Amino acid sequence: MSPDNKTAKEFVLQRSRELGVKFIRLWFTDILGFLKSFAITVEELEGALEEGMGFDGSSIEGFARIDESDMIALPDPNTFAILPWRPREQGVARMFCDIHTPDGKPYRGDPRYVLKQNLDRAAKLGYTFYVGPELEFFYLRGQDNPEPLDKAGYFDMTTDVASDLRRETILILEEMGIGVEYSHHEVAYSQHEIDLHYTDALTMADNVMTHRHVVKQVALNHGVYATFMPKPILGINGSGMHCHMSLFKGERNSFFNAEDPYHLSLLAKGFVAGLLHHAPEITAVTSQWVNSYKRLVPGYEAPVYISWARRNRADLIRIPEYKPGRETATRVEYRAPDPACNPYLVFSVLLAAGLEGVEKKYPLPAPIEENVYELSQAERDQRGIGTLPGSLFEAVTLTENSPLVRGALGEHVFTKFIANKKIEWDNYRIQVTDYETKRYLPIL
Repeated sequence: MSPDNKTAKEFVLQRSRELGVKFIRLWFTDILGFLKSFAITVEELEGALEEGMGFDGSSIEGFARIDESDMIALPDPNTFAILPWRPREQGVARMFCDIHTPDGKPYRGDPRYVLKQNLDRAAKLGYTFYVGPELEFFYLRGQDNPEPLDKAGYFDMTTDVASDLRRETILILEEMGIGVEYSHHEVAYSQHEIDLHYTDALTMADNVMTHRHVVKQVALNHGVYATFMPKPILGINGSGMHCHMSLFKGERNSFFNAEDPYHLSLLAKGFVAGLLHHAPEITAVTSQWVNSYKRLVPGYEAPVYISWARRNRADLIRIPEYKPGRETATRVEYRAPDPACNPYLVFSVLLAAGLEGVEKKYPLPAPIEENVYELSQAERDQRGIGTLPGSLFEAVTLTENSPLVRGALGEHVFTKFIANKKIEWDNYRIQVTDYETKRYLPIL
């Protein structure tokens, strides 16, 4: 045991005693990005920190087969936090877990392990990968009643229940040690955004999982429903999770170059080129649901065309404006992911695609500062502007043939993910929808 890890474990045990914690929830994530957990009592905590806690992984999506189902959840003491919405007396804490096999080896089906492997690749090159996501979501009357709570728009000041929900959510996140940078009303009715403060990718993936849980928990406590579904309501904007990214060496932002017109280093340009080149094949991971492709359509501020620029928010990749003295803020914003993704897998494929562009020296195409939606198809073809996949089926087909995604996710997760998405598409395509019944039944 390293001294740092030993200190973290001692801190968790001490804080649990000081705060009167009785239950500890052990959190982990399946391959689709659903949060899983089970609880132990504080009496089991010391043993759990040393040896982990066993559980049956055969019913967890993407985990083990039934004949090899035994798994160990090993808590990461650095993720210890009190759950503020639970009673303070006999309180409840949580820790994220790394999943191991009974012989003590990391389990290759664990999305957290997948991200760690990709981060190790960057670390061997001397880099730390930082991410700052913008998570959009809707407050609705109920999960069976998609009626918005408000009729406000972008940056509107509201004094309704939604503002109070957002405020309470932020206070809870901050109490759990998660920094919040911005929050505001988004474009669509009852659509909101809470942006987390930039940090390393592993911490951020854990924070995204916590963010989604807290948003939903606060809404539930107030009798409404919060959803991260990419496109819950026809005719208005869907929800995205724009990801701001950079690579650092120590305290220095390796994406910054003072001499470049865009203030981008050669490393950053290669990273952007890698993202553009591999965008179609990583989209099944960044936008993994049938419903995701109802968002990725023209006219609703979501990216469709594979291009980059500085000011144009219609592009897949945007380079935020440089502010003098803010070299550390130089970053790349990738706009395709939606907030219903698995953040561990999304950060993995984004990093892998970017590093591929760096290592293979992909050329960076010219930026598209015009509104790409207003260009004709002939103009887009002439300028080499491709498109993202238009459906989950198209996306999965591209991903299935991607050596990059296979390498980033590892054979186990890659195979399980593809199989799950094919099943989802097959289940979707046989449905007879209300649209079809109303459209065709009267005339056919």
